Amino acid sequence: MTEVALPRTSAAEPPSLYRAVPAVLALAKLVLALATVAPLLFMLSVTFKNQNEIFTMNLIPEKPTLDNLTYVFTQVNFLRYLWNTFFVAATVTIVALFFHSMAGYALARLRFPGRDAIFLAMFSTFLVSLPVIIVPLFILVKALGLLNSYAGLIIPSIFNAFGIFLLRQFYLNVPREIEEAAVIDGAGYWRIYWSIILPLSRPMLAALAILFFLANWNAFLWPLTITSDENLRVVQVAVASFQGQYTASWNYIMAASTVVALTTVIVFIIFQRQIMESIKTSGLK
Repeated sequence: MTEVALPRTSAAEPPSLYRAVPAVLALAKLVLALATVAPLLFMLSVTFKNQNEIFTMNLIPEKPTLDNLTYVFTQVNFLRYLWNTFFVAATVTIVALFFHSMAGYALARLRFPGRDAIFLAMFSTFLVSLPVIIVPLFILVKALGLLNSYAGLIIPSIFNAFGIFLLRQFYLNVPREIEEAAVIDGAGYWRIYWSIILPLSRPMLAALAILFFLANWNAFLWPLTITSDENLRVVQVAVASFQGQYTASWNYIMAASTVVALTTVIVFIIFQRQIMESIKTSGLK
């Protein structure tokens, strides 16, 4: 009787289904990447298209033109809008980091009655979005006489529980021995905060600075609500102004959006390492 030799399967060889998993994951990543990049490519393509070929399927313009960018920078006071946005975003970032770092240090290191209750109250503001409080906030700003002013754009945007939370988590991981050595040398709370805590928290402050700046750079709802003066208009409101009730100048919208988005993309690419380091050192896993 003839024996039939059966193919031997190594016990260490993974099943074919397991071998297919990396390929499926790679395909899923490719699809997600294309879904993310496609709108940006479309925006960039329309920026250099003329009015007649905006909605054509070709990604590369047949007759590339700079007329859309020229219109944005010559016929509209777009440089003024860029300056307004930069000034508001930079001011909010600097002031917020200063006060948030002090609040985070106090909630992490100082012992006083009601500390945990204050932290929980601040943390609970995560559940409240701007549209929920925009009406009472508008009434308060109007009562203070801050409508159509830089102060009205800046002051309500300074407080951010997210920054206080991250800084508090970071300060909780700072060794207490460093502060105890400073106390032995005669340093007070302010000296410890200014000379020790702030230098140690530079990576976290740098990451928060990027996040705060980008958030205020892209702000739309609050500037639209409290400003009617064109000299105080920010870029997001300016981009929306190209869209009318019945028609929209998509070529101008995309050109202005490209200029605005280019800043955020460059900032993120340059400082993405600081953002990731801040998440790893903040205690969030």
